[in-house]
Amino acid sequence: MIVTLSRALAENFLGHSATWYKLLIVAFLIINPIVFIISPFVAGWLLILEFIFTLAMALKCYPLQPGGLLAIEAVTIGMASPEAVYHESIANFKVILLLMFMVAGIYFMRDLLLFTFTKILLRVKSKALLSFLFSFTAAFLSAFLDALTVTAVLISVAIGFYAVYHRVASGKQFNQTEHDHSSDSDVVHDRRAELNQFRSFLRSLIMHGAVGTALGGVCTLVGEPQNLLIAERADWEFIEFFLRMAPVTMPVLAAGLVTSVLLEKTGLFSYGVTLPDSVATTLADFDTEEDAKRSQRMTATLIVQAVVGVILVLSLAFHVAEVGLVGLVVIVLLTAFNGIVEEHRIGHAFEEALPFTALLVVFFAIVAVIHEQHLFTPVITYVLGMDRDLQPIMFFIANGVLSMISDNVFVATVYINEVADALENGIIDRAQFDVLAIAINTGTNLPSVATPNGQAAFLFLLTSALAPLIRLSYMKMLWMALPYTIVLSSVGMIAIYTAF
Repeated sequence: MIVTLSRALAENFLGHSATWYKLLIVAFLIINPIVFIISPFVAGWLLILEFIFTLAMALKCYPLQPGGLLAIEAVTIGMASPEAVYHESIANFKVILLLMFMVAGIYFMRDLLLFTFTKILLRVKSKALLSFLFSFTAAFLSAFLDALTVTAVLISVAIGFYAVYHRVASGKQFNQTEHDHSSDSDVVHDRRAELNQFRSFLRSLIMHGAVGTALGGVCTLVGEPQNLLIAERADWEFIEFFLRMAPVTMPVLAAGLVTSVLLEKTGLFSYGVTLPDSVATTLADFDTEEDAKRSQRMTATLIVQAVVGVILVLSLAFHVAEVGLVGLVVIVLLTAFNGIVEEHRIGHAFEEALPFTALLVVFFAIVAVIHEQHLFTPVITYVLGMDRDLQPIMFFIANGVLSMISDNVFVATVYINEVADALENGIIDRAQFDVLAIAINTGTNLPSVATPNGQAAFLFLLTSALAPLIRLSYMKMLWMALPYTIVLSSVGMIAIYTAF
């Protein structure tokens, strides 16, 4: 009985994660208290490395569970107090509100966003121009909405098109082979080649859009969760945040958009694949049918969403309220005027954001450990001891490298808190703090496109239902993101060095 129960518990532990990964987490949990007795400072750094490891292995197991176990143990053995974790959470409550309400609010605008991206895909014939528009539109939307939400919209669009093509193509294949069995192999071969080309087309388009969310997400305080953390510490509102970041973000945005065109023109890094003519015809016919079937009620729904979208943009631009509260307003307006009044329909809107919200609170627990054990003090002291002009570029590089392998929200939270402490202690002045805040924001947002581990939106794409449909693997994403990583990081460093 005991053996059977133990085996069941072992199988349940961390779900379907690999056995070696489960054993490693258990080893972490055993080693940490021992090391803490010997040296709390060393144990703190070991905890950080272990937590970063759980973020890097997010495809094996969502980081909330293994990271949460590490955080619980850290508080239990005294590396941080529950009060310190609570303090960090309250200090960043605006970010929690953002994730809870803004992402959910945009969920109710999906019809309008899907309509917009659909029209772009079908009306533009040039693949280079289409890629430019997808990237630009994703960047624009991410600047006002949220990169994770915009990525969810892109995934919905791509899955929708794939489903339409698959349904229509299957029907055509059945009708043709029913009348001519001798052409079975030819039809299957043609359909397979057509499908592979369509997959490559969607794969490249979705990667352009995903990078676009990073290009736009770095520009404003609502684009990424860490932006709001930095803006909170710096006491910047929406317009001020945008203007301060502009010397870096605008050149990077231009370079990113140019890169999207060049990749399509050259066909490098698996880009440049066009939409098959037969697929384009199939999708256009389907869109025409949908337009014909659109009722007045559906049209009214789109109008309501557009009006609320304008209210959202104006509310953020003039900072009429905290971002999370604006998101709550969006939820109320869209559900009230579109007739969504059942609790279960509203509940679906919160499914995407709340797991990441919970993970963010775990981040804050690790940050509490860093504060109470003074782990980053030697590193920050060393960098701040450098020449004043070198500090911004060093912060950009340090944040960028770490964000490639870890979550950029975690990295930004740690660094901005340490720099804020340096300001409070008189180590740096306010002007230098502002420059370093810019370097931290851009350093965590731009190089992090290198891997799915750094960008929550990329990880969301990789673990979505779309990825297997378009054959988007981890290594494929690394390869297709590589040119963007090089361009965005290089232009960002040059802009940081020359502007500040």
